[in-house]
Amino acid sequence: MTFFIALFILLMQFLWLYVDDLVGKGLEWYVLLRLLFYASSTFVPLALPLAILLSSLMTFGNLGEHYELVALKASGISLKRIMRPLIILSIVISAFAFVFSNYVLPVANLKFRSLLYDVQQKRLAFKMQEGIFNKDLGDYTIRIGSRAEDGETIYDVMIYDHSDKKGNTKVSVAKWGTMKQTSTGDAIEFTLYEGYNYEEKTDQKDYRINRPFQTTKFDKEQIRFTIDNGLSRTDENLFKNSYHMMDLKQLSHSRDSLTKILEKKESDYGKTLIAKYRNLQRVDSAKLAQRMQQDTMKISEYTSVLFDISPVKRTKVMKEALKNGRNIFESVHNMGTDVIHKEAIIRKHDIAYHKKFTLSIACLILFFVGAPLGAIIRKGGLGLPAILATVFFIIYYILTMTGERAINAGSLNLWIGVWMASALYLPLGAFLTYKATSDAPIFDSETYNRFFEKLHIILKKKKDEN
Repeated sequence: MTFFIALFILLMQFLWLYVDDLVGKGLEWYVLLRLLFYASSTFVPLALPLAILLSSLMTFGNLGEHYELVALKASGISLKRIMRPLIILSIVISAFAFVFSNYVLPVANLKFRSLLYDVQQKRLAFKMQEGIFNKDLGDYTIRIGSRAEDGETIYDVMIYDHSDKKGNTKVSVAKWGTMKQTSTGDAIEFTLYEGYNYEEKTDQKDYRINRPFQTTKFDKEQIRFTIDNGLSRTDENLFKNSYHMMDLKQLSHSRDSLTKILEKKESDYGKTLIAKYRNLQRVDSAKLAQRMQQDTMKISEYTSVLFDISPVKRTKVMKEALKNGRNIFESVHNMGTDVIHKEAIIRKHDIAYHKKFTLSIACLILFFVGAPLGAIIRKGGLGLPAILATVFFIIYYILTMTGERAINAGSLNLWIGVWMASALYLPLGAFLTYKATSDAPIFDSETYNRFFEKLHIILKKKKDEN
């Protein structure tokens, strides 16, 4: 139950984020249903750990609230033995989470991202608004001045024809007309009355001199525009190279290929620069030897070749040198940017590889946080357990996202960033389990009240002694 509640909340968040891409496009119900199904499949890595944390909290909270844990302990059954079947269940769920993350999630990501891309690329459903130019019909732009109450009769119609790709050379205007969609829904038919067609004849040789112009008057004219209400699907193979759509084997193979490409590029960058700009380090040796013979000058005194040329040529040479220097800087900068980009892609592959394991480990760790915590607080239902589960999960999620972003930025070690949240929650789960098995009153208000009363008495005695 908690799993589907978490999945529903994440699905509502998805709809909230992408509502602008879904509304007003005339999508069929089965397309939306398929998109939501694929989206919900990609949310399992978030929903499953949250569901285990919340359900374990609620289960042991209910047992503690109704004194069933007390009765079990009184009959000689320890909390470890009570938790044993649920620990086995958590291990099974963790194994399922790994299988899902490695085999199902890449396919779900591929289906979801490709379908979402096609939905985002689909144009809005054709809808005419008064006084606004509509460009939903491709090469034609239409404007209507007003519309009658019947929804079909339109007035002050203007249609620009851009099919020749020559600008606003063709335009049709009419006083009034009708606009109807065909029964199949694949075309819009305009019937125009009392209008004119204006066209600039740009296909003639002397067009720019004579500016030929043609005007045609009509009493009635029919224009039919074909519209595509279907969803054009993109080939899914175009999305398969992304690390989101790969399993462990594919991630490992892709990372090795990217590493080899990066190493080759880094080794070729220096050779490319030397070969490209080698001529810049050469000096005119013949002119240098002639100058030395004339002035009996030592080679160490020859500081520049620029004094052998005129000031005009010297300025030209300096500008050329600055240009070459800028080109070298841009080349080095572009090469460095390329290396940084490829290193970032490799790091993303590493993160995706480790996340296959962190999902299953998170399910097990969060169980050892939720179960003992529920036994300690002794509160069931969706009240306090839901609040605590949300707080603990948000902290876990923030730590995970912080680590991943630090890895992407190259400022944190891969292992530390990916496993940071699990490493912090593992001792927390062990601590809570120890306190729950030893019946430590962590959340008992009376215990803290007695502690502060004793502390107050001790402080009062010291004050009286002084």
